[in-house]
Amino acid sequence: MGLEPVLAQELTELGANNVEIGRRMVSFTGNKELMYRANFALHTAIKILKPICHFKAQSAEDVYNEVMKVDWSKYLDNSKTFAVDAVVFSDEFRHSKFVSYKVKDAIVDQFREKTGQRPNISVSNPDLRLNMHIAEDKCTLSLDSSGESLHRRGYRQESVEAPLNEVLAAGMILMTGWKGETDFIDPMCGSGTLLIEAALIARNMAPGLFRKEYAFEKWQDFDADLFDRIYNDDSAEREFNHHIYGYDIDMKAVNTARINVRAAGLTKDITVEQQDFKDFEKPKEKSIIITNPPYGERISTPNILATYKMIGERLKHAFTGNDAWILSYREECFDQIGLKPSIKIPVYNGSLECEFRRYQMFDGRMNIFRSEGGIVKTEEEKQQMAEKHRFKKNREFKRRLDEDLENEEADIRSFKFHSFERQEERERQQRKAERRKMFDRQDDEGHSFDRGRKPFNKDRRPFDREKKSFSRDRDSFGKDRKPYHRDDRRMGKERSGSKGRSNFNRNRGDK
Repeated sequence: MGLEPVLAQELTELGANNVEIGRRMVSFTGNKELMYRANFALHTAIKILKPICHFKAQSAEDVYNEVMKVDWSKYLDNSKTFAVDAVVFSDEFRHSKFVSYKVKDAIVDQFREKTGQRPNISVSNPDLRLNMHIAEDKCTLSLDSSGESLHRRGYRQESVEAPLNEVLAAGMILMTGWKGETDFIDPMCGSGTLLIEAALIARNMAPGLFRKEYAFEKWQDFDADLFDRIYNDDSAEREFNHHIYGYDIDMKAVNTARINVRAAGLTKDITVEQQDFKDFEKPKEKSIIITNPPYGERISTPNILATYKMIGERLKHAFTGNDAWILSYREECFDQIGLKPSIKIPVYNGSLECEFRRYQMFDGRMNIFRSEGGIVKTEEEKQQMAEKHRFKKNREFKRRLDEDLENEEADIRSFKFHSFERQEERERQQRKAERRKMFDRQDDEGHSFDRGRKPFNKDRRPFDREKKSFSRDRDSFGKDRKPYHRDDRRMGKERSGSKGRSNFNRNRGDK
């Protein structure tokens, strides 16, 4: 959510017709080639669905009857497998699984009536994937042409905690308008997702180069020659004459990013080094910063507010003359940056309603910058700002963000990912202890608060981990497991001039 305009622009540039923006979706029309290209080349799409039929339904029986009207022999036979995914927003249909079962039953019953046999269901690797979308009484049954979500590019070999979704990373870059005109920097790069997506955009490379397969390759009308031409056509790719830099204080994250960059074959364009943001120095060349710092949900820092204050100071003193874009969640965090953003764009990171903000870094005061011809907001950006809603008021802001550390330099170790599960467990235990103490207190008149409860046994025996817990014997874990063999035919290789695919379905060359 939030990337619909970006996806619409991508589709328009791809040659799609009748492009219309909806809620978390963009509809368009085109031929088979466009459908293949959409799966292969779009940076910000999750799925490409091809509608089979539209109808209205007030009950499960209505769904069953409408699905029975479709001639499923055009798409399936008894030797094929299929799966049904349902998305439901309706008071009448409250369980998506139940809708999936009704669609499945209708298809199976049609084959059983006509042939006496039925196709089987395969959840993990079906020959045909179907999608049922219900909004109130409006139903759309579609073929899923993508299969596995398109955000799973195929280059990510390893990951850190809470990695950035590849589609969101690409959308962030496209929203800035950057297409390789300057150097690119992510000072908190994590597993390197923003770096790799930036390189693909700068070189205009299709993100589908790393995918092993798409669902449409199993369709009865699949045109292998057409898709082969699309896959091997690199005429739209361009040279990238600048460089992409990634930094992280955590050496584990640095090594992870390097592995992923190597798997994508982009080591020529991307350099990843270990560096603390507090040591960030002004780049020699014109640059853009796009980054996603921790914001206290799945990952955080010892003192997250101090971290954001440090980010603002580094940008102000070491990034003048350039633009910085920051994705974050907390208004309190943005306040600590201490800089006025020129634009704020609402966008969702998972279930979190975040904002993507641009900071134009210039010397001196803003009025002087404007008097010298500097533009803080274009007219289009002013219009967008007027339309966008602000952060929700009274958002929960957890106490841990307000806690001061004894060592103020502790936030410099900020970009290691810290889990708050243990801290939250300590807080829960502390609250329990406080409740227990209430039963021992008495008021001024000597009345007890224990309400007849037995006193807390402070001398009770500790939990017997030897008898009650899982085995901690790490040496015995996984002895009988077979080693995992990664298919490295498509990974770890630099891109070469080879265009051919010796085996279409299994090996797509060095790309």
